[in-house]
Amino acid sequence: MSAQTAEAGSRPLGLRERKKLQTRQNISNTATLLFLEHGFDTVTIADIAAAADVAKMTVTNYFPRKEDLVLDVHDEFVASLARTVRDREPGESALAALRRDYLAAAAAQAALIGFSGPDFARLITGSPALVARLREFHEERERLLGLALAEETGSAPADFTPNIAAALLGGVHRALFEETVRRTVDGASNDAIAAALIGYIGSAFDMLEPSLGGYAVRAN
Repeated sequence: MSAQTAEAGSRPLGLRERKKLQTRQNISNTATLLFLEHGFDTVTIADIAAAADVAKMTVTNYFPRKEDLVLDVHDEFVASLARTVRDREPGESALAALRRDYLAAAAAQAALIGFSGPDFARLITGSPALVARLREFHEERERLLGLALAEETGSAPADFTPNIAAALLGGVHRALFEETVRRTVDGASNDAIAAALIGYIGSAFDMLEPSLGGYAVRAN
């Protein structure tokens, strides 16, 4: 999974920044190839540094946690739901915006929702450390979603509603993500997974419609 390389905000990246991103991407790609060939637990940071032709400290500077050499989309992943809510259209609820966004991601077979290929999916599911790190991603994403919902609805600090809404919405996203990975590991094609997932998205969000359909609707 690639890091953002095009721009920092609206400003084109300078030469030094581009080189840093290239180094980061080289380390991540090298590590992923080694993990796929030898297994996550077997490969060491020293192995990755040698294969990437960088110092061991360079690896740890870019990736303080070994797990993030594989799951290198932390910032994008955990911010995704909150960003969708903040960018929703006038008259659109948080639920409707997240449904729309997930349907688009499923149609695009986006890696961020689990379309990672069978080898990569097996790498993740076969490592307790990676499974645990991915769980942390989901939990942090839900927390950020709760904060966004509280901000967007002007909730009082003691109002628990944004946390409940985030738990329900985050839970649906986690279940759909895990189903995508499960089917990938089982050998289903991306087209078959996407077709099934679109149906599941409809059912899952329909279940939340009675309670959240009118929540966090952006004013026209």
